[in-house]
Amino acid sequence: MKLDLLVENTANVFTGDATLPGAVVGVRDGRVAYVGPPGPVAPERFDARGGLVTPGLVDPHTHLVFAGDRSGEFAERARGRSYLDIARAGGGIAATVRATRAASLDALVAAARPRLDRLLAHGVTTAEVKSGYGLDLATEIRILEAVRVLDASQPIDLVSTFLGAHTVPPERKAERERYVDEVVHEMIPAARGLATFCDVFVEQSAFTLAEGERVLRAGLDAGLRPKVHADQLSAGGGAELAAALGATSADHLEHVSEAGIRALAAAGTTAVLLPGAALFLGQADRAPARRLAEAGVPIALATDCNPGTCMTENLPLMLTLGMSWLGLGPEEALAAVTVHAARAVGREDVAGRLAIGRPADVAVFDVPSPTHLAYHFGVHHTRAVFKAGRLAWSASSPT
Repeated sequence: MKLDLLVENTANVFTGDATLPGAVVGVRDGRVAYVGPPGPVAPERFDARGGLVTPGLVDPHTHLVFAGDRSGEFAERARGRSYLDIARAGGGIAATVRATRAASLDALVAAARPRLDRLLAHGVTTAEVKSGYGLDLATEIRILEAVRVLDASQPIDLVSTFLGAHTVPPERKAERERYVDEVVHEMIPAARGLATFCDVFVEQSAFTLAEGERVLRAGLDAGLRPKVHADQLSAGGGAELAAALGATSADHLEHVSEAGIRALAAAGTTAVLLPGAALFLGQADRAPARRLAEAGVPIALATDCNPGTCMTENLPLMLTLGMSWLGLGPEEALAAVTVHAARAVGREDVAGRLAIGRPADVAVFDVPSPTHLAYHFGVHHTRAVFKAGRLAWSASSPT
């Protein structure tokens, strides 16, 4: 068997479907050509030094293109000030919107690039990126254009989501119907060709079910697949809406109803859970991961990287929270950032698994097993990341 690269001397290889002790991974022409027992040879060999090899991780929910900084709000919340009080004083999402509207395309790209570098260093080779910090036509499109520039200029494959219906902009509170009209008739047509998905935040503080359905149906008409920010703060029927429209994913789900769980299972919609947000906000709300899993709903985990409610690029940390807070097992948690996360962004055919013929997106960690990757938390375990068979990042010489 002719190979270009062999990743060898592993403790375990997690393929997305199974954990194979002592297996090796062979690469030819940028694709996986062999996964199995040692034996094949290659001119280039990478010594995993008894580590864990996985598919490149997939982060299926981020908001990492934005301008500004909200660290001050984090400190204020730690001192007891509520998120609502901060928002009423002009903070919250409104602060990020102001800063993002004032930023040029080049500035948005420059600000996002280090965030992507940190994702890569944590083993991520595919990530979703949402708009939603513009809330006007020009800025929403500028964010999507920034995603396109970033996708072409660094190793991580980016999947773009239009989220103009993130919230009603503060200056438009008195004319929300007109704002929804603009999302439907102006923003969504302009996002065609720049975004793959259309998302909407269905919540009492954001958009109603009827408004959400209108936005998502307009997205479908424009060729944008639906996603839903669903049932984060209350059981508002967001999961049921996602299922009814065949959404690729329903995200958050801390307050999903039993009917919503059954609907997601029947529709095959992936649940994207974001435990880092509750951790960052100091909240007790947790998505019912075990009930979702037992009902047959595919579960993904994501960073929710954003400036206000979860400022992190550490996707492996979500494995720890997935196990300790949500009750997932080690392989379930790792599948949630590989195979199921790829499904949540429509890349299930090319990402999230180590399988013959797929792109050789590979992460190597200095731990022996999926359990250890979550167990020894808060530590940077990544040793190397390969994108399409090429070394994209290594601990010895990060790129």
